[in-house]
Amino acid sequence: MALRPPFQRFVFDCDSTLSSVEGVEELATTDELRASIEALTCEAMTGKVPLDEIYGRRLELMAPRQRDVNRIGQRYIETAVPGAREVISALHALDKEVRIVSGGLRLPVVTFGLWLGIRNERIDAVQISFDKHGRYQDFDRQSPLARNGGKQELVAAMPPMRTVLIGDGITDAETREVVDGFVCFGGVIYRKEVAALADAVVDSADLRALLPATLSEDELAFLARHPKHSALLNQIPRS
Repeated sequence: MALRPPFQRFVFDCDSTLSSVEGVEELATTDELRASIEALTCEAMTGKVPLDEIYGRRLELMAPRQRDVNRIGQRYIETAVPGAREVISALHALDKEVRIVSGGLRLPVVTFGLWLGIRNERIDAVQISFDKHGRYQDFDRQSPLARNGGKQELVAAMPPMRTVLIGDGITDAETREVVDGFVCFGGVIYRKEVAALADAVVDSADLRALLPATLSEDELAFLARHPKHSALLNQIPRS
């Protein structure tokens, strides 16, 4: 099904969509451990294994300290995909509701989201806890974002609004039944299993390539007239 803008709400995944890294993988302390975590993430994001089977396992393998988790927020900022901040700003200028719904860790995702200009109450991610010494204890095992189908449930519970969701993983594609459009963002990692389920695929590494697919002609014309955002349209990668 082709996308049919305009949309009132834009929901973004975080890892490998707004940022070019997978935050949890940045917590790995050795190359061997990172390879193991990457393999687990890949299996979950392509639908080969359920997310809830690997979510806790990854954290247990790394046992991250609180200070290390805190640093991931800055890492997200350093690795923001080109155009991410500009696109978010343009969507707000069009009076869109912009959200992040992520299976990542809440503290760094919120740090990144605020930097992007997204309000705290519009950011959903998974809480984790630490002991008094800053050592990893557990994650919120009741969070729907730590299992398959959780993003779909969370988005379905939002107030009714024409919604498009943008992400790279199978948990993002699962939302296609409750949104008005699903865009596979393959600019960081292209997953054919996810692309096959999408209404549109953006395979540019620059998030500005999202705009022509998700905005109406009137909305693009508005941005072209806007003193702050007019230059944005000239920066859209051409296929």
